[in-house]
Amino acid sequence: MAEEIKLAVNGTLMQGLALNPNLLKVGASFLYETVTTPDYRLWSIGDRHPAMVRVSSGGVAVALEVWQIPAAGLVQVLLQEPPGLSIGKVTLATGETVLGVLGEPVLCEGQPEISAYGGWRAYRANGCDRS
Repeated sequence: MAEEIKLAVNGTLMQGLALNPNLLKVGASFLYETVTTPDYRLWSIGDRHPAMVRVSSGGVAVALEVWQIPAAGLVQVLLQEPPGLSIGKVTLATGETVLGVLGEPVLCEGQPEISAYGGWRAYRANGCDRS
């Protein structure tokens, strides 16, 4: 069987959102919802998608989903992500470290920080999403 890995997603790759079909096309399976350790901050990039960045202080726990994805499918999913998003290591509240979608700090410059909402879905649910 092909190698599979866990991937943490915090935005439009989540269930029911715009880019979730990209995960499904490569055979990814939803595992569970969780949060990160309180070491991250979140920005809205043009109100189209979020960008999560790990910080040394002042972070929050960010809501996310963890998916099981074939290793070969990870490249395909990453290539379809918006510019400025990448794959890095994300620490979950349980202490487990998995691969996850992160934003480049430069991508967040001049964008509204939405960390106080604790996640992309909460931000959107509060009517803050203009997309």
